[in-house]
Amino acid sequence: MLVRNCAGGLVFCGNKVFLLRNEKGEWGFPKGVIRKGELPNEVALNRVKQEGNISAEIISPAGHTNYEFYSVTRQKPVCNKIIWYIMRSENLNFKIRENDKFTDAGYFEIDEAMKLVTYSQDKALLNLSYRKYKDIASVAV
Repeated sequence: MLVRNCAGGLVFCGNKVFLLRNEKGEWGFPKGVIRKGELPNEVALNRVKQEGNISAEIISPAGHTNYEFYSVTRQKPVCNKIIWYIMRSENLNFKIRENDKFTDAGYFEIDEAMKLVTYSQDKALLNLSYRKYKDIASVAV
């Protein structure tokens, strides 16, 4: 099995979170593979910038998730281990690149995002991260 270490971000702006929909119709968060010499937090910020054209700042770690799938191109199972960060954006601006593998994106109210997010572990991550984000935001005021 190929194990890939990845990093990603849950980007909040006010009471909304940024989601991407991939070519399979799955809704989730920006993430990418950590290459040799890269730091997880830098990969997460870069992926948010690349995949959504969003400038964000990390305000807290969010946790970890893992998932496995069979890669048809590699002809072997793959396990993605993802380090997540809670991020804040100052505005709701975003733009997905036409050549990326995403078909839709946007900032969504948390209740709507919980319905859209495809995988249960991502729903749990969103729920916990939003609560932590609100606690941090209320302390910062």
